[in-house]
Amino acid sequence: MNTVPTIQLDDPAWYINRELAWIRFNRHVLDEALDHSHPLLERVKFLSIFANNLDEFFMVRVSGLQRQFAKGVRKFPPDGMTPGQQLDGIQAALLPELLIQYNCWYDDILPKLAQNGIHIHNYKDLDERQTAVMHRLFVDQIFPVLTPLAFDSSHPFPFISNLSLNLAIVVRDPEKKEIFARLKVPTNLFSRLVRIPDPDGNCRNDQNAHFVYLEDIIAAHLDMLFCGLEVVASFPFRITRDADPEIEVDDASDLLTTVEEIMEQRAHGNPIRIEVECSMHDSICHMFEKKLVVTSAMIHRVSHPVGMADLMLLLSLDRPDLKDTPFTPSLPAELAEGRDIFSAIRHHDILLYHPYYSFTPVVNFIRQAAKDPDVLAIKITLYRVGPNSPIVKALMEARDNGKAVAALIELKARFDEENNIGWARALEHEGVHVVYGVVGLKVHAKLCMVVRREKDGIRRYMHLGTGNYNATTSRIYTDFGFLTCDKQIGEDVANLFNFLTGYARIESYQKLLVAPVTLRKEMFAMIEREIDSHLEKGGGHLILKMNALVDPFCIAALYRASQAGVKIELQVRGICCLRPGIPGVSENIEVTAIVGRFLEHARIYYFHNGGNEEIYLGSADLMPRNLDKRVEVLFPVQDPAIRNAIIAKIIPVQLNDNCKLRVLQSDGTYQRRILPEGSGHLNAQEWFLEHCGSWYHSLH
Repeated sequence: MNTVPTIQLDDPAWYINRELAWIRFNRHVLDEALDHSHPLLERVKFLSIFANNLDEFFMVRVSGLQRQFAKGVRKFPPDGMTPGQQLDGIQAALLPELLIQYNCWYDDILPKLAQNGIHIHNYKDLDERQTAVMHRLFVDQIFPVLTPLAFDSSHPFPFISNLSLNLAIVVRDPEKKEIFARLKVPTNLFSRLVRIPDPDGNCRNDQNAHFVYLEDIIAAHLDMLFCGLEVVASFPFRITRDADPEIEVDDASDLLTTVEEIMEQRAHGNPIRIEVECSMHDSICHMFEKKLVVTSAMIHRVSHPVGMADLMLLLSLDRPDLKDTPFTPSLPAELAEGRDIFSAIRHHDILLYHPYYSFTPVVNFIRQAAKDPDVLAIKITLYRVGPNSPIVKALMEARDNGKAVAALIELKARFDEENNIGWARALEHEGVHVVYGVVGLKVHAKLCMVVRREKDGIRRYMHLGTGNYNATTSRIYTDFGFLTCDKQIGEDVANLFNFLTGYARIESYQKLLVAPVTLRKEMFAMIEREIDSHLEKGGGHLILKMNALVDPFCIAALYRASQAGVKIELQVRGICCLRPGIPGVSENIEVTAIVGRFLEHARIYYFHNGGNEEIYLGSADLMPRNLDKRVEVLFPVQDPAIRNAIIAKIIPVQLNDNCKLRVLQSDGTYQRRILPEGSGHLNAQEWFLEHCGSWYHSLH
């Protein structure tokens, strides 16, 4: 008999605030920038990612909290924090991290870059030759495109676009009256880090590269822009705007137009954060508060450079000695170029683990389908496609060859809308049947189905994944790709495409777990089954690997399983709102996270199930949006060899990492796992780089 006590969902003490949990994840990224075991330019990369993550966090999450605060919203998250308390908590958590970020850059990385021949100069420190070269560059190329905008009683305050870099300038007229002006730094036309040629005019020697910030070049020549006036001072700044406008889509025919409106409104959203160079005059900050209608708390004083995401530009340098050792992804012989991929899939299901395995077989799956005279149709979901997509080109080729091709392109993929609209129109131009997502839902599932005529009838071949059909991110995200021709999975995928493209109402699936139809219900059922099995005969064990754990009902179900004595191991790369280690509630739950060279993006759901072990992979995290507002798919791994390999090798290596793994504490902080004396080091990602080729051969 099930005697597990009932959990009250409204106890805030059992939940970690989502926003503060995200900040702790981003701190893991910053920790990687501090980690001297990384090559120097890889540390720069992590600093840039940390800054870029913060930009998106403010544009989406902080903007939402500010809207809630302004409207007096009284619906609080499970942790009970009000919007105002969350905004205060975010600021308190970020201030020390920003200080660490800039200290890391100035005191550690910048001097080491100089020691390794990469010099980023202050303009005033340039020698006579360098100054002359930069002056000529300014006069010939930069000066003609600059437009200073003064603002006073006769000039309105200029519009300042989202994340654009600007100079706030104070000038004094002949009557000693001070005037303010704004100048946009044209980073869309020139690199933020301007390369200084060597004495021979060469900019190709990356062993001895010299740079100066574009805004510093402009600031040194402001007298040319304000002739007859005295330039008193200038300060870099930029504005972060609300990039998540609330627009309702009422009709599918309006979806494309509505998404274009969203993109336009994003550029003009309300100011959320104003980053100013730390020495900016108080009078200018007060002017910003008045003109932009922001509070003093929304003005962030930071050290130069403002906008550290641009440091990613340094990764373009040809300095392999300062970067991670390149790797060649494994390519199984049966999937090599020229081999019949359909024959391989008929022989057995195939699991690919990117980036350790090449993404090429996924591209070739569609390329072969495009050329194969027996292929009748191709259907695919596209969420984040990326530029110069080989997948999209293969779909166009398939249409040229007379195949029926249908592509669901999710126009609402945040910050990829413009790219996806471009691909949607290009595919439509080639005659592909394009569906612009589903009203009220985002389509996040990763599915491709090829319909092929064979001797024994029609057969469906499927690729199902945890990551996007994006050849670029497949080299930096860890994801699973699964190739199968299982009949029931094929019928499920066909039914799901009928829902996506034709709005057929499908209430149940044979093998797939599909959100928002069956996934939440089935996830609860499998957790409850684990509880019952454990209470009956012991051995209960759940292992869930995902990007985020936020849904309070899923968290409560896991708490119930922990109370029943089920062993629960969670590996949550990003946001985790579950609080482990609460006596009587979650003492049987351990939560870990890995942040390293690659972005952990794969999802694995393991259920011991009384010894009849089950594994599901797929696109879904346990978040309300994934379970209720997105089309997601989890698919079972039925091939015994693949399932056993995941259970016996992939999961243990991930859980036993002792180099990049952090353990979540009950107070919401993370600690590195303490190594027993004499124990060996295990970096899970490095282990897979070294062993994936041999592991694949043993698997199949």
